[in-house]
Amino acid sequence: MKIRALPPRDEILIGFAHPSYALGPALARRAPDLRTVDLRSLDEVEAQIANLHVLGQSSAFWSNRLLKAAGRLVLIQSLSVGVNHYDTQALRDQGIRLANAQGCVDIAVAEHAIGLLLMLSRKLHRARDNQAKRFWRPMLPSASEREFELNGLCLLIVGLGAIGTRLAGLAKAFGMHVIAVRNDARLGRGPADEVYSYRQIEALLPRADCLVLACPLNDETEHLIDARALARLKPGALLVNVARGRVVDETALVAALANGQIAGAGLDCFHAEPLAADSALWHFDNVVITPHSAGETSRYEARLVDILLANLERLWGGKMDLVNEIV
Repeated sequence: MKIRALPPRDEILIGFAHPSYALGPALARRAPDLRTVDLRSLDEVEAQIANLHVLGQSSAFWSNRLLKAAGRLVLIQSLSVGVNHYDTQALRDQGIRLANAQGCVDIAVAEHAIGLLLMLSRKLHRARDNQAKRFWRPMLPSASEREFELNGLCLLIVGLGAIGTRLAGLAKAFGMHVIAVRNDARLGRGPADEVYSYRQIEALLPRADCLVLACPLNDETEHLIDARALARLKPGALLVNVARGRVVDETALVAALANGQIAGAGLDCFHAEPLAADSALWHFDNVVITPHSAGETSRYEARLVDILLANLERLWGGKMDLVNEIV
């Protein structure tokens, strides 16, 4: 792979393509001499791509056809962890480097997952609905209808990367027993009590009171949680998805919610986004939906700029390896 050279800092132009984040000003606070341009649509990226040496890129504002005009582009700094939408072989062929944003949102996503578990277990979403109606719910005589505790429950985490490891630590603070699956169980269990490989997930599902998906989307994980997997979960289990929508078979999930096979779901990602207005998922009162916002954090820009500046310094210094290198 022949790597393109990055021009000196007084010659480069950095584009930030994101619908809302203020990445240009965030970089200016750290490196005011670097020229930047904020791009708020795919059309704006297309108009500027021939001038850019570095592109901080939201997946929504990328098309692989842009590579034809990206004659000066040296580095794409993905603004997300997932990079499935890039043609990585085409990037290699043209000598364009690619790095992702791993580490920017680990804390936020793990806390979001815990938040969804707490909403479902303490039925906070229903309390909010009752507040809107000014309804004071009476105490419930049936123990099975009341709020319950996470303490003592078994949590199965699918994906023990940075997010899953952080989540395991938080869950342990709530007194949960944490089991996890990861690509290579030999890499260790971190805060988890037990760790296994993906091949063993079928045997682990019946143990889970709560299932949290925090894995990447790939051939192994697409529709990993299908009708068969949902049927193997402990009756009354909770499902939280902060991974990717296609890790779950949505049709099977709707059926499992409709027949009471699972007690509830906290969903941050979906097959198609935004979630269609006619999706059945909107209608379940035991489902909490967030708009793929698990990674939203006020610290995002600062963390992304840390990664970008580190990679720029590496390229200027002639180093081949990047922080969060993909290509």
